[in-house]
Amino acid sequence: MTESSSTATPPTNPGDKGLAVGSIGLLGNVIIGLGAVAPAYSLAATLGFVVAAVHERSPAIFVLAFIPMLLVAFAYKELAEDTPDCGTTFTWGTKAFGPWIGWIGGWGLAVSAIIVLANVAEIAAVYLLKFLGLDSVAENLWAKVGLGCLFIIAMTWTAIRGIVLSERLQSVLMFIQFTVLIAASIFALVKVGAGTAGAQAVSPQLSWLWPSGLSQSQIAAGVILCIFIYWGWDACLAISEETKDPTKTPGQAAVLTCLILVATYVLVAYAVQSFAGFGTTGIGLNNPDNVDDVLTILGEPVAGGFMAGALLLTVSVSAISSTQSTILPTARGTLSMAVYKAIPDRFAAVHPRYMTPAFGTAVMGASALVFYLVLSVASQNTLADSIASLGLAVAFYYGVTAYSCVWYFRRSLFTSARNFFFRGLFPLLGGIAMTWAFVKSAVDMIKPDYGSTSFHGVGGVFILGVGMLVLGIPLMLACCAHNSSFFKGQTLDASTEVKVPDVY
Repeated sequence: MTESSSTATPPTNPGDKGLAVGSIGLLGNVIIGLGAVAPAYSLAATLGFVVAAVHERSPAIFVLAFIPMLLVAFAYKELAEDTPDCGTTFTWGTKAFGPWIGWIGGWGLAVSAIIVLANVAEIAAVYLLKFLGLDSVAENLWAKVGLGCLFIIAMTWTAIRGIVLSERLQSVLMFIQFTVLIAASIFALVKVGAGTAGAQAVSPQLSWLWPSGLSQSQIAAGVILCIFIYWGWDACLAISEETKDPTKTPGQAAVLTCLILVATYVLVAYAVQSFAGFGTTGIGLNNPDNVDDVLTILGEPVAGGFMAGALLLTVSVSAISSTQSTILPTARGTLSMAVYKAIPDRFAAVHPRYMTPAFGTAVMGASALVFYLVLSVASQNTLADSIASLGLAVAFYYGVTAYSCVWYFRRSLFTSARNFFFRGLFPLLGGIAMTWAFVKSAVDMIKPDYGSTSFHGVGGVFILGVGMLVLGIPLMLACCAHNSSFFKGQTLDASTEVKVPDVY
């Protein structure tokens, strides 16, 4: 290998990156995956828009959007069992399609993390201030930006301190989220069943689980929105080398995380729709004033001021949780890229005490901090459009992973029925779904009236989404100029052994 001039020296054996091998089990892995998704925040930010697109069929859309996620999760599971490397999409894409596709796939993951970190930090700040009764302060730009920056810094520090500490913090945050979400949903459904929910309430219908009567455009809009609401479960795979039995546990955790999410989303959607109804006034879901957050407005009507405060706190906690757990997989992705000489060696440095990629974690936190500050100063509309562009990056790197599974295992697809379905057909269908989502999103986003900003007749959401992905090309070329050994296939190819040590 050609050494770069960096002072950090990567491990000689790519399978031993210096991480805390075997530190967490299946439950901890699932918790990390759920933390990255931030279900309470995702529901608060998205459910109203899904209802606006598909009306009472939002439970059906949650189930429908879950299917391609599950198909992609099967691809992750198969690849993780064969190659449990923290580089995930980068490593698998490189082994399947070569260094250029692998690098840009890894960049897609990093882009999605940077975009979402900036937004969840602000959401955490705004909802915490509202929980504290400081609504006017929550509207102050510098107050919420300052608190959001503190959250990014604090969660970056926590991620540096070790995977075990991160898991313990996530466990507490997850307990709060699911306790409040499930309790609020049960309260709402019980009131509806007892006839005490108010005149606006409607009886839940089994037909809400079936997308009949929806146009293709409505289904497309709903599914694209749900890419955001499900995104993040793949964090399970990025910590595979720190998981007990890394060839099995991370893949199982990814599938379990997806199943938990779809069950939670359907339950909450039924509860919210039944209790709020579809009126155009008050707490009705067709009231345009409610579309930004149909979750927390139900707190007081459902169970008084306590539940209202609990839901505000839950959304803040959910966003804080996502801030920390989103940093974890991305920093480990840069660690893997550095080990294989795809980016400067400095990113391969692992803290000798905490056994975490401290430098990569700090860079990820700093990048999110800068992105957040720049967009906040530029325009709050631009910041909002950045989260709307997230679907492009997510669909891109999920698609790369799904296709990588099919191509990497192509020689074994017809050796058994299991391989054909789980390594071939299911990942292929997942990849096609992600390709469709990417193309459909891009076509819609390029319109000047999509989102809140536009530039010379082109939608700002499209410019941010595509622009961030395209930015990876000059960065990739710069890395190639710095050290071309990875790009020549000398450090990682289809035959490279990257399994972690057998110490679990």
